[in-house]
Amino acid sequence: MKKLHSRKTKTKQQPTRETLKLDIDALDNEGIGMATHKRKTALVQGAYPGETVIAEVEHVGRTHIFTQLRKVLRNSRQRTANIACKQEQSCLGCPLINMKYQAQLDYKQQRVAKALEEQQLLRDDLVLPTLPSEPPLGYRASAKLVFVRNREKVLIGLYQRGSHEVIDCPDCPVHHPLINRIATVIRNEVQRLGISTYSSKHQNGLLRYLLIRVSPLNDKAMVTFVSNFRDLQQLPKLGKRLMHKVPQVIAVHQNVNSSTGNVILGQETLKLHGLPDLIDRVGDIRLRIAPEAFFQVNTLQATRLYALIRQWAGLSRQDNAVDLYCGIGGIALHLAKDAGQVFGIESVAEAVRNAADNAELNDLHNCRFQAGDATEELQKLAGRLDNLALTTLNPPRKGCSAELLQELCAIRPSQIIYVSCDPDSLARDLKILTDGGYRLERVQPVDMFPQTAHVETLVQLTR
Repeated sequence: MKKLHSRKTKTKQQPTRETLKLDIDALDNEGIGMATHKRKTALVQGAYPGETVIAEVEHVGRTHIFTQLRKVLRNSRQRTANIACKQEQSCLGCPLINMKYQAQLDYKQQRVAKALEEQQLLRDDLVLPTLPSEPPLGYRASAKLVFVRNREKVLIGLYQRGSHEVIDCPDCPVHHPLINRIATVIRNEVQRLGISTYSSKHQNGLLRYLLIRVSPLNDKAMVTFVSNFRDLQQLPKLGKRLMHKVPQVIAVHQNVNSSTGNVILGQETLKLHGLPDLIDRVGDIRLRIAPEAFFQVNTLQATRLYALIRQWAGLSRQDNAVDLYCGIGGIALHLAKDAGQVFGIESVAEAVRNAADNAELNDLHNCRFQAGDATEELQKLAGRLDNLALTTLNPPRKGCSAELLQELCAIRPSQIIYVSCDPDSLARDLKILTDGGYRLERVQPVDMFPQTAHVETLVQLTR
């Protein structure tokens, strides 16, 4: 590849960085364009296979060169004609946002297939085409935003990928429109009321984070202000102004987090206005979502995912099921519509309480939820489980422990359905399960996060 001459600097204080002319060969697992330059891999976010680009060097490592895209000299056929986000190169949160949507779906299918191939698990037609998200923009029903002040101007946005710099996001294209509207009103009101924002350097100031959760079906929202200390003067006033200007906001909370680390939520949550929770609907299941609860950010796609799990499971009233890493009960409650008994296991006690409340909300009395370690609780259940037709797994990104998977193989449920957000940890775990006597039946990538490289994968295994 031809190296361009570095531009001469006008001042010694701000030297111009070196630029490279690069031919993009492929995307890495994070959706970043890759090129080879002097036996090193150059990474260019926002560049796609088949393109020739000019990129500015930011850092040179032992094996990689980290760059920033400056100009596309030759466009890929995968590139869209329209620019969906003006802040794409500053935020860096959506590396595929200028890629045609079908090309994104193909990339994610290939990403899953590659991970399986590395574990020697791939066979013809095993990995199905990626299930698209409808819509591919405006799909995020929740947001965790950061408060900061820049020269007395209030910013509410996202951390730039790989840094602690906050990028103001007044009109993020992947956020539900109601999230953008709420954030705009809060930004203006915090500025108008002169409410302080947290400074990590000085460890003072009130507002740290803004959490917004939307129910797309009901067009309602819940807002949580994460504060550095308890405040029952300014934040109630702010919440009241917000609910007046955006009537769709039906709940406002304050979470107190006085820690100096990067954890977003603290231990104490206070209701300031409105309802204690947000009621959402996923398929024919109603879910009560508390301010601290985790739930899928793409509600409409979660509906399709849970329906597919229920369809694949094919349970009857003679069948029992175990849902590991059950969260607030989304999968378990869908299975309970058909099964005899469903047992949910989750390490977060608050999520277990939410799951039990959601079972009651949906009048499903054949669900039992237990807080604890997945392996330990599964071992306790093993001796008293009859007709275990199904175990579902929905672990965090790191996947399951080998001990859990070995215990699962020993218990021998008729079917396992694994939901994963990381193809590599998924493939590693599937290798253990197939060595333990299970067969891969179907692998269905699901696009929960359009415009990013992330892919959810649903896998069916039978004994």
